[in-house]
Amino acid sequence: MSKQTIVVKLGTSVLTSGTSKLDRAHMIELVRQCALLRKAGHQLIVVTSGAIAAGREHLSLTHGNIAPTIANKQMLAAVGQSRLIQVWESLFSIYDIHVGQMLLTRADLEDRERFLNAKDMLKALLNHGIVPIINENDAVATAEIKVGDNDNLSALAAILGEADKLLLLTDQPGLFTADPRNNPDAKLIEEVAEIDASIRSLAGDSVSGLGTGGMATKLQAAEIAGRAGIEVVIAAGHSENVITRLSEGKSVGTRFPPTNSPLENRKQWILAGPPPHGELVLDDGACKAVVERGSSLLPKGITAINGEFNRGDVVRIVNPQGVEIARGICRYPAKDMNLIKGLHSEQIDKTLGYGYGSVAVHRDDLVLK
Repeated sequence: MSKQTIVVKLGTSVLTSGTSKLDRAHMIELVRQCALLRKAGHQLIVVTSGAIAAGREHLSLTHGNIAPTIANKQMLAAVGQSRLIQVWESLFSIYDIHVGQMLLTRADLEDRERFLNAKDMLKALLNHGIVPIINENDAVATAEIKVGDNDNLSALAAILGEADKLLLLTDQPGLFTADPRNNPDAKLIEEVAEIDASIRSLAGDSVSGLGTGGMATKLQAAEIAGRAGIEVVIAAGHSENVITRLSEGKSVGTRFPPTNSPLENRKQWILAGPPPHGELVLDDGACKAVVERGSSLLPKGITAINGEFNRGDVVRIVNPQGVEIARGICRYPAKDMNLIKGLHSEQIDKTLGYGYGSVAVHRDDLVLK
């Protein structure tokens, strides 16, 4: 099998084995498998949950004797983050493997320059044989800059690391046809070719209730990573030799094959990085040109501007009915876009007194939904 870059995402329930503290015995078993993966020549990225659990354990606190406020969760994360990386460092050192910590927030992925800086750092760690240990920076993140869960964070990390495979290890064997907790006839779905409404309806909550994600966030992660050309597998983190078996391409859990045509790096960032800041409403002709002919978006086809955005921000691109058809990086800020909407491209310079080119959104900066 060819050498791959593999992201292993470990949920809180996997690291604690459903208890209130880290299960170091199981963590060393996971590290053993990761070491075998490395020995086979693969590159490894670990996205770890468990900082809050580690903080709660270190302070001898339980769910019942500390209020679940944001400040308290950030406090537990601040205490637990250092404890968690110490555990990973000590376990990987048994196999003479160095680790490096990366704490990310959505703000690190929204800005193009910060996205590229994070990408370069991740690549430097991998090139030097260091295993990146990635977690969300819960100690400082606010609602506005949180990715929100480590499933989606792992998809973004996979994109940053240009990974081939993302393994989402959880407290469930995979995606089932029904909830296996209350339906004995539920069957494991071994492969999902397309994530549609029927598949999303099968998603339930986390069995343990220990983490922030459930099957729904794993499907979101699978969709993001799949659009970037990355294979995703959801599997049970306590299944025997799960990491080594999955790295060898064996059938475990639920597999989500990647999209046949991976998006270019810039388009990956548009899709997975920043949330849109506003939207451009197109007429029918412009919609057809963008969707069917693969054209850039010209000011002439824009009928309305909604929201505030700056040059370089990502915007939603919608049809006359308000349905999103694409996202893209806008060449002009909202206030200027309002002045040139509906105009021919050659009128831009005269209207604004300057120009950043003849298009509102270039095809290279646009991703169809």
